[in-house]
Amino acid sequence: MSTSTTKPAQQPATATPPQQPTAAATPPQQPAITATATAITTATTIKPADLRGILNYVPRFKDQIFVIALDGSIVADENLGNLLVDIAVLRSLAIKVILVHGIGQQIRQLSATRSIPITDATGAGVTDAATLDLAIRASSRLSHLILEGLTQNALKCAITNAIRALPLGILRGIDHQYTGKVDRIDTEFLTTLIDKNITPIITPIGFGPDGGALRINSDLLAAELAEALHATKILYAAPAPGLTINNEIRREISADALRALLQEHPAAIPENERSKAEHALKAIATGTPRVHLIDGRALDSLLNEIFSNEGVGTLIYGNDYQQIRRARRADVRAIHNLTRGGVRRAELLHRTRQAIEKNIDQFYVYEIDENLIACISLAPYPETPALLELGTLYVQPFYQNRGIGRKLVDYTSLLAKARGARTLIALSTQNYSFFTTTMGFEEADKTLLPPARLKLYEESGRNAKVLIKQL
Repeated sequence: MSTSTTKPAQQPATATPPQQPTAAATPPQQPAITATATAITTATTIKPADLRGILNYVPRFKDQIFVIALDGSIVADENLGNLLVDIAVLRSLAIKVILVHGIGQQIRQLSATRSIPITDATGAGVTDAATLDLAIRASSRLSHLILEGLTQNALKCAITNAIRALPLGILRGIDHQYTGKVDRIDTEFLTTLIDKNITPIITPIGFGPDGGALRINSDLLAAELAEALHATKILYAAPAPGLTINNEIRREISADALRALLQEHPAAIPENERSKAEHALKAIATGTPRVHLIDGRALDSLLNEIFSNEGVGTLIYGNDYQQIRRARRADVRAIHNLTRGGVRRAELLHRTRQAIEKNIDQFYVYEIDENLIACISLAPYPETPALLELGTLYVQPFYQNRGIGRKLVDYTSLLAKARGARTLIALSTQNYSFFTTTMGFEEADKTLLPPARLKLYEESGRNAKVLIKQL
């Protein structure tokens, strides 16, 4: 297995803000809406180690699409300028970005300032004509603030009318009036913008068949965009450090576990965080592998969540590992036959069938159409429970360079962390660049190995590189 790095594309230095195709004009002043869109540059010292850490992820994320959804409260927060600088960093690394924003806080502010009652602020309930008017005004103002901030960071961007909507209609006897649901996303339009290095800004306002405006929930909109554009990630930036479960911030959770929690114990998640949890599940069910919840008020939260192993928010991950399972005794022969090619090329340490069978509970296999095409092992050190060793990673040559090895390493990393390990160790003679460049491992001294394992290392004579990853 081999990997290669590609130099990130240079981004243009000009900014061309287009006109906004909204259904209502924005008044010259909106005193009820407070926001800071000025890009903030700080004189912090950048450590070379930080840059190396980021570059480990560049080959994995280059040319992938990230949907970034900003709560209205985050657009109004003083950290917005820093978030937009972070988005400029992503674009400089050839990561494609689509921005979605909410307007809930701003609608409430306008309602209070103008003494206009509203029927719903989130875009999920009933939207009457007065609420829709405030939504259009708030949306126009916030989109323009984001437009200004991205322009100050030398990024091209466009506020679009790419969301076609239909009225939500009458549900359980209640007419939702001007609340909309996504009918169609103009993906050709959006991908054309992205391919021309233009960042689309998506408002929580869709347009019906007659061109009229309809209010759409921004959490839902982010999930719909991720599905339509085959995005790799959604990052919800909200005024919370992550997803709270039973009064504690959960750093990662599988979609299956979260779905069961929402069905059986919904009160375990605060009501104001439930929308993102529910729409994260929708996104994952329709093909988005990862959804992140981050604190948009925290400095560098976006970059730290994307470019670090531990992250700073909550990761909700889908069934990206559905083809991976724990090995069974019936797999011993297939694992032995699979790894023989790697042994012949001195990529893997020779293991007899008896040795594989003895430690079969340490093996995991990857299947396609019930055919075993890759394997990996995760072995404990009884005397050092905080360390686990990843080994026997092998993918059939025909299936290499398809991301299978990455999935296996990611999966076993999650398993190791769940078992309480703090460090993952891998030994490699030929594929160490895959571990260091793609998977975030670093080279370490062999003395890190526990004494019994170090003795086996010395006796093998393979002089493999010792690689570690902090979990």
